[in-house]
Amino acid sequence: MPLAKDPQGGGTEADGSISTTYCSICYDAGAFRHPDVSVTEFQQHCVEALQRSGMPKIMAWLFTRGIPRLERWKGV
Repeated sequence: MPLAKDPQGGGTEADGSISTTYCSICYDAGAFRHPDVSVTEFQQHCVEALQRSGMPKIMAWLFTRGIPRLERWKGV
């Protein structure tokens, strides 16, 4: 989720401050909410969530195809 669209303004760091890198859906208290998920599994989860909210599958796929380039997945 783009941080500008995050209703909480971002996830939280371990010290309680707002993360300037990760959204509140993915990141809380300085850790990822789903630490053991692969990038492929995470993309599929996001596509399904977007579809449940009414987005057509092709649009959901387009919105999530940049996930592997996000900071979280670099070096994984």
